[in-house]
Amino acid sequence: MSGKPEQLCDIYRKRSRLKKISKKGKIEESRNFRSTMEAINPRVDIAFKKIFGIEENKDLLISLINSIVGEEDQVVDITLLNPYNQKNFKSDKLSVLDIKAKGSTGKRFNIEIQITDEGDYDKRALYYWARLYTEQLETAQDYSTLEKVIGIHILNFTSIPKAEKYHNVFHITEKETNFHFFKDLELHTIELKKFTDSLSKELEGMIPKIQNSLDMWSAFLTRNNLLKVDKLPKPLDTPELKKALNVLNVMNFNSEEREAYENHLKWLRIETNTLKKAEEKGVKKGIQQGIKQGLKQGIEQGLKQGMDQGLELGTEQGIAKGKREVALALLKQSLSIGQISEATGLSEEEIDQLSDPVLSRD
Repeated sequence: MSGKPEQLCDIYRKRSRLKKISKKGKIEESRNFRSTMEAINPRVDIAFKKIFGIEENKDLLISLINSIVGEEDQVVDITLLNPYNQKNFKSDKLSVLDIKAKGSTGKRFNIEIQITDEGDYDKRALYYWARLYTEQLETAQDYSTLEKVIGIHILNFTSIPKAEKYHNVFHITEKETNFHFFKDLELHTIELKKFTDSLSKELEGMIPKIQNSLDMWSAFLTRNNLLKVDKLPKPLDTPELKKALNVLNVMNFNSEEREAYENHLKWLRIETNTLKKAEEKGVKKGIQQGIKQGLKQGIEQGLKQGMDQGLELGTEQGIAKGKREVALALLKQSLSIGQISEATGLSEEEIDQLSDPVLSRD
């Protein structure tokens, strides 16, 4: 019996160590997830909202909004209408994670980053605008209380091929005079692919392209892997960008957020690969069509040139034959060779050659 208490103590100590190891393992797993996973992509909507859609980062959202809207719509403070909430993320659902905010003057903003190129995106953008506009009006309120709503759509794809700029602004205007009357509607599209198409993959080559705050935020969203907080070049060396990079670098996900992020990241990769394959296919098809068109044009041009040359040669031969026939007729009428040469333009030698068979027949 004297050994039992010592055995019990050993058991308790072992159990205690196992609990500590288990607890420590879970903590380490949570800490290490951020370091073992690849760098978080801020274009994935979950990460985007976790950066710009929380109270302590309102200054970043204000900077982003002000880089996009005009002077009359600049904001000094905002209220988040749907702040980031991890309960919104379900691993089995690809939620739409837009950010809704209200400025101090009452204007409302809907900011969304869109990963994939979905059909009818233009209609969806209008629907989001209309929903936020009508949400303002509560029961018994007058229409005069409605404030301007600005939709900001940051797209990971090219949505408007006809537009050369990567940032475009849309209003309702009168068809012929372009008069802007319905001023409560404004939509912005920021097509990141157009921005990156003209951007170097090296930091040194990228700097000259950064001309304004929107360029800075677009570079953060697409080339953040090149940016180091303590080594930012002059156009990018701003407090807002430094804070955004720090937030991105220390960002952690719980297990549910992690699954949602990875699901959304998968769609981003699919979209990127699809665009790449489409471009490669387009280039290949363009080359094939170019060769085909070139051959067709070459054949058509060759035929035309041949016909022109043939017509020219045929005309010359016809004229020469006609001159000879006239010369023969005049020889039969016993005109002199000099008279015939003057009349036909043939040389006397050519007429001599014609005259031999005529005289021999005579």
